[in-house]
Amino acid sequence: MLPELSLTFLIFLLLFLKIWDGISSAATIMHLTNFLVLVALVGGFCFTGTGEMFNGMFHTSKIINFEKAILTTGTLIIFLQSFDWLKDNKNGVEFCILMLSTLLGMDFMISSGNLLMFYLGLELSSIPLAAMANFDIHKSKSSEAGIKLILSSSFASAIMLFGISLLYGTTGSLNFTEISMRLGHDQLQLFSFILIFAGFAFKLSSVPFHLWTADVYEGAPVPVTAYLSVISKGSVVFIFITVLFKMFAQFTDTWYNMLYLSVMLTITIGNLFAMRQDNIKRFLAFSSIAQVGYILLGISAGTVMGASSAVFFLIVYTFSNLGAFGVISFVSQKTGKELISDYRGFYANNKTASWVLTIALFSLAGIPPTAGFFGKMFLVTAGAAKGNYALIGMAALNMVLSLYYYLRVVKAIFIDKSDEPIEKLEGSLPMKIAFAICMIGIVCTGFASGLFEYINTITAQ
Repeated sequence: MLPELSLTFLIFLLLFLKIWDGISSAATIMHLTNFLVLVALVGGFCFTGTGEMFNGMFHTSKIINFEKAILTTGTLIIFLQSFDWLKDNKNGVEFCILMLSTLLGMDFMISSGNLLMFYLGLELSSIPLAAMANFDIHKSKSSEAGIKLILSSSFASAIMLFGISLLYGTTGSLNFTEISMRLGHDQLQLFSFILIFAGFAFKLSSVPFHLWTADVYEGAPVPVTAYLSVISKGSVVFIFITVLFKMFAQFTDTWYNMLYLSVMLTITIGNLFAMRQDNIKRFLAFSSIAQVGYILLGISAGTVMGASSAVFFLIVYTFSNLGAFGVISFVSQKTGKELISDYRGFYANNKTASWVLTIALFSLAGIPPTAGFFGKMFLVTAGAAKGNYALIGMAALNMVLSLYYYLRVVKAIFIDKSDEPIEKLEGSLPMKIAFAICMIGIVCTGFASGLFEYINTITAQ
């Protein structure tokens, strides 16, 4: 439980620092937080114990430790990108505590071997997110985002909890392994699975459970939007794979048909609505919905290759999406501008930030040689294992369609002229480090063939 214990220690340390008020500099606290998160990340890679605790409620393995490291890496990048914003915010420590609390809940959720532990982790990761979405309390849109997130999240959690209660009533157990052995073709068990699936679909913003996404993304502060888009969804994907492949293995035909329909709707609707957006946060909200569709396409294969491709793509997605959100956060913090039209002529004064955003968008679009191309290639290859070429063809056509709205932003940056382009912006060292990490990840991850082989190996164990 090293990752969980490290995060718990860090949360209490920040709480004591806030109460004690001995360190008045917010920048110093942010530097300390970034350093300790980095230490926790390195420790997670170096000390990777496996086994189970609490009678199987909590378990860990090499792939679970690797998944936690992905989430911690993404959180560290968001902290680095948020440095300029948080150092001038009097509630910066509280923001760090909330974000680390959600990450702790996600770690427990990923390691759960019991539905009770899973649900506790889910709630711990969800409730602080609503407070984070409402962090800009002086902005009405931020308050609206917080209210929409907590109400819709509560409704989805209630549906999932109802499904869990029905599953417990029909199997007499909350343990993943025992449930999988006691499942049959009972209609009530099938209904409980549908309810649980709907809860996951909401957390993933899968169509038709996506309606909250754009409004919350637009209203929340940009670092929170980035966290929702990458870290929150990534954690749900990891446990979703476990639930489908292990607990509901007997329902493979049922959940494949449900995923088939979800993939078709999610990718297509996400792309169509992304084309219509001018607010860049709403644009990336619908883009992230489409990306979830590709992840579900890989998962639908129901194979080790499918699970491995989903994990690999989430690594790529972390670097790509956080690279894009990093520039958006940078511009929003300095100028308050969040429209695609505001980026006309952006390259004239901000060449480095323009290239970071462009390369990140190319990776999200799946343009070679960025890592996004390899990530989507693995997902489509895994999805093709079922031989459903109509689904693969639809996904391929949507990749072409997505080029339009990604290149629309690139066109605004490099080609469109503006009488008043965004002035030259100077970022802090942590922001520049975050940009560098994202660019290295986007360029190198795709060519690191050993990484996918390693993920495939530990997933099969």
